[in-house]
Amino acid sequence: MLLHALASPFKSQARLEAKIVFLRHQLNLLRRRLPAKPRLTAADRLLFVWLYRLVPSLLNAAVIIQPDTIVRWHRAGFRSYWRWKSRSCGGRPKVAAEVRSLIRRMSLENSLWGAPRIHGELLKLGIEVAQSTVAKYMAKCRRPGAGQTWQTFLRNHVAGIGAMDFLVVPTINFRLLSVLVILRHERRRLISLSVTDHPTAEWIAREITEAFPWDSAPTHLIRDRDAAYGHAVTKRLVAMGIRDHPIAPRSPWQNGHAERLIGSIRRECLDHLVIFGEAHLRRILKAYADYYNNVRPHLSLGKDAPLVRPIQRFGNIAARPIVGGLHHQYCRM
Repeated sequence: MLLHALASPFKSQARLEAKIVFLRHQLNLLRRRLPAKPRLTAADRLLFVWLYRLVPSLLNAAVIIQPDTIVRWHRAGFRSYWRWKSRSCGGRPKVAAEVRSLIRRMSLENSLWGAPRIHGELLKLGIEVAQSTVAKYMAKCRRPGAGQTWQTFLRNHVAGIGAMDFLVVPTINFRLLSVLVILRHERRRLISLSVTDHPTAEWIAREITEAFPWDSAPTHLIRDRDAAYGHAVTKRLVAMGIRDHPIAPRSPWQNGHAERLIGSIRRECLDHLVIFGEAHLRRILKAYADYYNNVRPHLSLGKDAPLVRPIQRFGNIAARPIVGGLHHQYCRM
């Protein structure tokens, strides 16, 4: 094709026009048999664009493609060329994704911190970045000093909130045992699991006193409207300085932490066993309470247990069976 293009100036005009008409007619015949959209390779596009750059008037001779398509290819090639020419050949190194995620998390969880404070905290961690970089990757959804979110507000008061609820467990002889579940919202810590067959207001008041000795009582206690909570319970809560918060009728979602804990006890423990009696249930629940507080990871706690345990990096991992599955324990060498 290149040789024919170089030899064309030496041919007569009539001969060239006749050849063009002949080629056009052959092309029309081939178009009747080919699909509507022929497949073009990158070399074909490059050839059309190169001929268009040499002779722009050739757009009038385009048959299998539209003239605008050739112009679009040319512009796309122009953009690709300048993108290649303007590529980065060095400069300031990029900030690692872990550092960017840490900056965003610190700005979201500490709404009162600005770029200078977060920059100082990063320097204490040994992360050397510029303060302008910290300001660039901070979360933009909140302004410094704009106030706290509801999540932060509830987290600030979660240490003084407790909850309790009842769990009914049938035994092998169809006897119903009641389990009083008491927990603290702070780190989802399970305080006590008390078992009885006849829950009374005096028994519940005594269990609350044993669950929160001395000055460890929460400021608020959430409970349902069970008939077992009588005058003795409300009187004991007032004496201990605990504000009683009964939930609305038929609204278990208002005591969601206790309901979720009861669901975990059933799914991970009681659904896999047959309870023989009150003493057997106490032993099972005592083992589960130890597993729940010391071993079981929680998503809301960053996959940690309610009672924080140190990370043991050296040693072997031994698996021993427990209620609800296997417990992997680290053993020192």
